[in-house]
Amino acid sequence: MIRFLIDANCAVYAMDLGHHALKARIAECDVGEIAISVISFAEVAYGTYVGKPPSEEVLEAFVRAIPMLPFDGTAAREYARLPFKRARFDRLLAAHALSIGATVVTSNEADFADVPGLRVENWTV
Repeated sequence: MIRFLIDANCAVYAMDLGHHALKARIAECDVGEIAISVISFAEVAYGTYVGKPPSEEVLEAFVRAIPMLPFDGTAAREYARLPFKRARFDRLLAAHALSIGATVVTSNEADFADVPGLRVENWTV
């Protein structure tokens, strides 16, 4: 069962050479407990496309280890109910997490603070 959805910033950090606390926490997860939403994957993949880290090879290795989870109709309905202030990617990820009962793993907790009922954890500290 998916318990955690990793957001784009933490996914990039996990593919970096540093961020040992984040990598250690990911390694503690059982297979199937953590995934990356297709929403966050799209955000990271766009960065890769325009020349930012990670490389395409590193990104593909990451999604072999941490599976990509599709955004579905249930998540879309949840998105429609969220308060909207900014950051569409963040709102889509929040809706996705709410729709499956998952916790968002991010280092940008403030970006999600106004989403009712959303659980957020920062594994970079």
